[in-house]
Amino acid sequence: MVERAILLAAGAGTRLRPAAAVKPLASVAGRPLLHHALATLAAAGIRQATVVTGHGASEVTRALEAAPLAAEAVFNPAWESAPNGVSCLATSHRIEGPTLLVMADHLFDALLVKRLIAGRSPEAPLSLAVDRRLGHPWVDEADVTRVRTSGRAILGIGKGLLVYDAYDTGVFVVTPRFTDALRTLPAPSVSDGVRALGAAAEAVDTGDARWLDVDDPRALALARRDWGEA
Repeated sequence: MVERAILLAAGAGTRLRPAAAVKPLASVAGRPLLHHALATLAAAGIRQATVVTGHGASEVTRALEAAPLAAEAVFNPAWESAPNGVSCLATSHRIEGPTLLVMADHLFDALLVKRLIAGRSPEAPLSLAVDRRLGHPWVDEADVTRVRTSGRAILGIGKGLLVYDAYDTGVFVVTPRFTDALRTLPAPSVSDGVRALGAAAEAVDTGDARWLDVDDPRALALARRDWGEA
């Protein structure tokens, strides 16, 4: 059973800075992105959440007081210089069993989370929700993290991958084996951790479930158009 989630909210969000000083707090449909993510997790059955903070830590922590899911904040002191895998390590003490790992600047449906949890292999150290709808208009092809798979096996992952058949949606189920793999690497990203796990990491196709990486003003405009802006 997966009942806990980690949300990564430490990044500087420079590409979205013209529209939002703190990216996880950018408003869509009258709520910050962070609240959207927490509400979706609650709807998917998650009971506890930990939010890793960095840039705008005080503002993000304050926003948790009115969040739709009880959540604690953990500060990553290396947020300015280290990739997002270091944020995972900052909260590794909360990853005691299967735990959702999501990006706080992503919008996604509870259906995506439910399909990932239902479709994962219990023995997998990491399960990544992937979208095989290549060319989807919501995706920024130049910036999306690409995934090459063979069945459920992840053969490659990265933004510069030239041969790929799926997109990384930014929603994972991880276990302590994932953080153990991160610890073996200098200043790792989440993708570095996936690569370190090799064939043990798996891809779970979540079909037509919605998701959107709100990383720049274009994506924010799409979010406000398709999720609605109050």
